[in-house]
Amino acid sequence: MLVAVISDTHYGNKTKNLPSLLFQHLEKKRPGLILHAGDVTSPELLERLEEFAPVVAVRGNVDHLHLPEEQVIEVEGLKIGVLHGHQFVVMNAQTLTYKALDMGVDVLVFGHTHRYYYDTYSVHGQRVVLLNPGSPTFPRMDSAGFAFLKVGSTNISVERVNFW
Repeated sequence: MLVAVISDTHYGNKTKNLPSLLFQHLEKKRPGLILHAGDVTSPELLERLEEFAPVVAVRGNVDHLHLPEEQVIEVEGLKIGVLHGHQFVVMNAQTLTYKALDMGVDVLVFGHTHRYYYDTYSVHGQRVVLLNPGSPTFPRMDSAGFAFLKVGSTNISVERVNFW
C-alpha cells in the first residue's frame, strides 16, 4: 500500500493558500492512506485530503482540532505510530526510537521540526524506522515537501517528494 505522509501544513494559521503542489502529487499517485503528523490547524485541509484517501491525523502543538495526541495503525501487517513530537523535551533519534518501542510500532511518523528525516535503527534486535516528512508549506532549513511510504508485507520504502 502506498501511504502519503504529511506534517506541519499550518493551513489557516500561517497561510491562507492550500498546498496545491501537495494535491497535485496526491492526485497523480493516489495513495491508499494519508498520515498527517500534526499542526494541521484547519478542518478544511483534512476535508480536502479526504478527497484523495482516508486520513489518520494527530494533534500538533498549535492545533485546536479534536485530534488524538498519538495513534497506532496497522498497514500490511506493519504497525505505524503517528505523533507530532512536541511532547518531547529532547527530540532525537534515541528518544524517538524508545518511544517507537514503547508504542510497539515498526515505523514512527513524527513532525514538529518542519524538516525531513528518515533513518532505521536496531535496538535489542528490533528494527525501528523513524520518518519525519518535513513540511509542504513552511520548511525550516529544508525544502518544502512530504513523503510517500510504500508498505509491503515484509518491507517498506520511502520516497521523499521535494517541491523545489
